[in-house]
Amino acid sequence: MNAPRKKPDPTTRVAALIVIVVMLVIATFLYNANKGKREYDAQKASAAQSGSAASMSAVAPAPGASQ
Repeated sequence: MNAPRKKPDPTTRVAALIVIVVMLVIATFLYNANKGKREYDAQKASAAQSGSAASMSAVAPAPGASQ
């Protein structure tokens, strides 16, 4: 006789879906953290660069000044 068809277990599909969603959430957190760190570092570097340029112009002697 014919063997009855075995129904697939829906629990494994739900578990796989939950794992995928959790992995996507973790990846999103890591991406946003990395993006925020890059923006922060870029702002910090530009502020330091403009600050050092201002201090360099204050230290440099005026043209034509005697030493």
